Amino acid sequence: MEVSEAIVIRAYGGPEVMEIERIEVAAPGPGDLLIRQHAASVNFHDIYVRSGSYRTLDLPGIPGLEAVGTVETVGADVTDFKPGDRIAYIARNYGGYSRLRVVSATLAVPVPAGIDDAIAAAWFLKGLTAQALVDEVEPVRPGMAVLVQAAGGGVGQLVARMAQLRGAKVIGTAGSPEKAAIARVAGCDEVIHYRDEDVASRVLAFTNGAGVAAAYDAVGGDTFEGSLASLGVKGHLVHYGQASGPIPPFDLSRLGAKSAKVSRPFLWPYISTRETLLAAAESLFVSIAAGELPLSLGGRFDLAEASKAHVALEARAAGPFVLDC
Repeated sequence: MEVSEAIVIRAYGGPEVMEIERIEVAAPGPGDLLIRQHAASVNFHDIYVRSGSYRTLDLPGIPGLEAVGTVETVGADVTDFKPGDRIAYIARNYGGYSRLRVVSATLAVPVPAGIDDAIAAAWFLKGLTAQALVDEVEPVRPGMAVLVQAAGGGVGQLVARMAQLRGAKVIGTAGSPEKAAIARVAGCDEVIHYRDEDVASRVLAFTNGAGVAAAYDAVGGDTFEGSLASLGVKGHLVHYGQASGPIPPFDLSRLGAKSAKVSRPFLWPYISTRETLLAAAESLFVSIAAGELPLSLGGRFDLAEASKAHVALEARAAGPFVLDC
């Protein structure tokens, strides 16, 4: 048993409900790794968990889905890792906001030398999500037109760049001049200021009335109707997040006029096996090492300052943000 520190949530609420506490960390069991964490990512999912929008963390509990660290001790039956190995992981049972933790070796992937801890932590989940969206949920093909809502955001800018790399014409939206600049750097051919402009009208103008083959939308309530109206015939609205709130119920028969479709994908089914996780991680790290993706950090906070990171993220400040563990 070792003593460490972690951010613990004991009641749902604002950023102030997160407090750093001393915790005891057990020795790794069979198939587990004891990880000395270096950097933990701060995601919108963490905000939903903290606020109670998602009741997926048993309280009191430690939030955080992903982190990068070094293996300290391996449990029995672990053959893929040894002490000193640097790994990244995504854990659906949370626990990422901690300096020391135990995680199943089946969730860990090796991080190649030359990729910074904070960059790997900040972009691992986002990168895997973007890859799944453009390669599997609605595969991007050369020449197709796509709309990326919030293209200056964390996942949005990766979706834009990956779609561009696959030969698409990319139309992005942004809510501020700063986010618009990020969207352009990410590879958007056109950027629409969705707070001030009618997105669907601009999309139809850019596409000569044809609309887009796919709209990737993580904003939710504020942008859903614009995304739906931007679709072309047989278009696909990929609704993968709800940063502005949930989508009100709507009549599915509205999709009939264009034979359109709407999906609500999550990452987990696309990395549910060891093989798919390793393949996706390798592909992402190859792209990062090659400099293909627009990766930066919006800010770094000590673990004890997790509440400040949440405040910045909720204020739509340019991220991503990581916690130094």
